[in-house]
Amino acid sequence: MATFSLFGCNPHPSKEVRKARISDRYIVKAKTMTTSSPPSFPADLPGPAAVDLTGEKVHWDLKDSMSYGDYLHLPELLACQQPLSGQHDETLFIVIHQASELWIKLCLHEIAGAIRQIRADELGPAFKMMSRVARVQVNLIQSWEILSTMTPFDYSSFRSALGKSSGFQSFQYRMLEFRLGNKNRQMAQVYESRNDIASAVQAALTAPSIYDEALALLARRGLPVPSEKLERDFAEPYTADPQVMEAWRQVYRDAEKHWDLYELAEKLVDLEYRFQLWRYTHMKTVERIIGSKPGTGGTSGVNYLKKALDLRFYPELWDVRTEI
Repeated sequence: MATFSLFGCNPHPSKEVRKARISDRYIVKAKTMTTSSPPSFPADLPGPAAVDLTGEKVHWDLKDSMSYGDYLHLPELLACQQPLSGQHDETLFIVIHQASELWIKLCLHEIAGAIRQIRADELGPAFKMMSRVARVQVNLIQSWEILSTMTPFDYSSFRSALGKSSGFQSFQYRMLEFRLGNKNRQMAQVYESRNDIASAVQAALTAPSIYDEALALLARRGLPVPSEKLERDFAEPYTADPQVMEAWRQVYRDAEKHWDLYELAEKLVDLEYRFQLWRYTHMKTVERIIGSKPGTGGTSGVNYLKKALDLRFYPELWDVRTEI
């Protein structure tokens, strides 16, 4: 005997009946969609219009005044993009790298300021500058997302125009590495043909890094930093030290007592963390575009970039996390 629900329908319809009901629902939905009228809007809504400049005291005549373009030297700046191949995507390649160099210039400016403030034991302004660098690093990381829209075919269409030029030769990038603490004398050799650039790179190589200044501050606060870490050859790579580890361990175990030093440590970790994200994203972008081909600057390309991922600027700040 068939059973019926309160609404007179079989609660267990056959497969054919279920299919028919589904079909009917789609037909009704389709009819509703095709017969419904477009949405209506009130007739009194304003349409597109130009901005009303009534009462605005715009400086229209700038022939005797400095304009926005004059202040930023925009004609000169926008004339710096000079593609050599005539290929469409070369402009993207140039703009990405030139914009990155401008951001790195700002990073160098802020790191230099932060070093001065740490040296003067004024950590508040230093934290602001370091935080700004971290925000810039987000932009630098994002730039690889834009460049990754370039396909291998796009890049190969103009790669020969680059000759031996390569990001490996970026002197600002190298100076930023040195100021952050990743010292390597050999890297400075590629700039020897330009005395002005070579001297700037050499100055960054031989000066104390931001980590060296942080360790000097720890010592001034009475924490156990060995003198050989404070009076060393700053052009040499930094190596981890158990006494420095103990100094940072004391900071982390009593963060309330050493709050500003604790915050300094975390700001340093943030800088290195984002720097490594930049390196990793760079490596994956290169791998996506050229695979395992050698770089234009003579390195092994992706394999070289992978080696750089193993470097650590502040080893004690990473190792201390294991002991907290």
